[in-house]
Amino acid sequence: MTMKIAGHRLTQEQLACEFSDVAPLLDATAAAAAASRCHYCYDAPCVQACPTQIDIPSFIRKISHGNLKGAAVDILSANPLGGMCSRVCPTEILCEGSCVRNHPGDEPVRIGALQRHATDSAMARGEPLFKRAPETGRRIAIVGAGPAGLACAYRLALAGHQAIIFDARAKPGGLNEYGIAAYKTVEDFAQREIEWLHSIGGIEIRTGVALGRDVTLDELRKQYDAVFIGFGLAGVRELALEGESLEGVMNAVDFIEQVRQADDLASVPVGRRVVVIGGGNTAVDAAVQSRKLGATSVTMAYRRGVENMGATWAEQEFAQNNNVTIVTHANPVRLIGADGHVTGVEFDRAGERLIIEADMVLKAIGQTLVPVGIDRELLSLDGGRIVTDENRQTTLAKVWAGGDCATHEGLDLTVQAVQDGKLAAASIGASFELTAIKAA
Repeated sequence: MTMKIAGHRLTQEQLACEFSDVAPLLDATAAAAAASRCHYCYDAPCVQACPTQIDIPSFIRKISHGNLKGAAVDILSANPLGGMCSRVCPTEILCEGSCVRNHPGDEPVRIGALQRHATDSAMARGEPLFKRAPETGRRIAIVGAGPAGLACAYRLALAGHQAIIFDARAKPGGLNEYGIAAYKTVEDFAQREIEWLHSIGGIEIRTGVALGRDVTLDELRKQYDAVFIGFGLAGVRELALEGESLEGVMNAVDFIEQVRQADDLASVPVGRRVVVIGGGNTAVDAAVQSRKLGATSVTMAYRRGVENMGATWAEQEFAQNNNVTIVTHANPVRLIGADGHVTGVEFDRAGERLIIEADMVLKAIGQTLVPVGIDRELLSLDGGRIVTDENRQTTLAKVWAGGDCATHEGLDLTVQAVQDGKLAAASIGASFELTAIKAA
């Protein structure tokens, strides 16, 4: 999309302030105080709410005793991307939402902030926390360097296997690198976390390699002992409405990527009046970043009620605190333009006509699987996802899948993708052991 940069722009100093860390790291005193509030519950509900099953009471107790290395080991042994998850997890509906202190008159333990305190400390020290097992000679191809692929590769490498990751993008990280708001992952954290993962050894990352274009699934199955697919949902749903091709209309995920990859935030095009269509976390990230870049007004329009929005209550509140207006029960019917540029969006709201003026419209209505390089006769799909069993094994021999591209329990979250990668790695390793037993 070509678009003129809005007339009202913030200074470099203002932009640096707007895009500073939205949840700064706890200092030692604050971390100790936060840790002291934990009841260290037996059979803790916070653990059950965590898709990766981190032993939360254990790591918090270690923090309270000043043992940050031990706390990091607890976290990263269960979730190798624990640093990123501490930044982006919707803790309000997971661990903190299940905390026994989460009731009127009290507040939950700050589990996410404590997790970041421990993992960031471990990464800053740079000392090894885990030792890789001896080489097994097994080689696994991993398609996609997002959270699922990285977690799978790390677990396989830790077990002594060789993990070769292929990714179509120029940089690894997937959603963590390209699809999350810049104010959540400052100071190039996604790449620093990948460097930490890579330091275990046994992991090779090949960027600029796309399935179906540069390599086929059949080739990977023949050349490697197993294949894991974790390339996410690369497609974007369209509105299929009049005016969608107008200048100034773009996909929210592309806008977020522009912000994340910009060397100079002042160069990122943004409208004065921005309308974001959608109600999920992507919509919030796009809306808030538009406001932070200097948009005069930003409106999030969602076709149903707030209770149906994909964005959590905390994300909705965050958007509103950043001066984003949320309009619900607004179903878009057409995009209005003049001289080839968008000027507004017309909505049907409870049978009445509502027009919201806009010079930029961001579409955030969901993403879809792009099944390039996948033979649907060999690899079953269901609802636009690759079918897997509880161990993330597909219907095709030697192939596993996880993350947003695959069927799984739970929400499409970074932490769920990590768990998928873990489960697949364990299943792949078990298949090698079974093969060895049969051959003996």
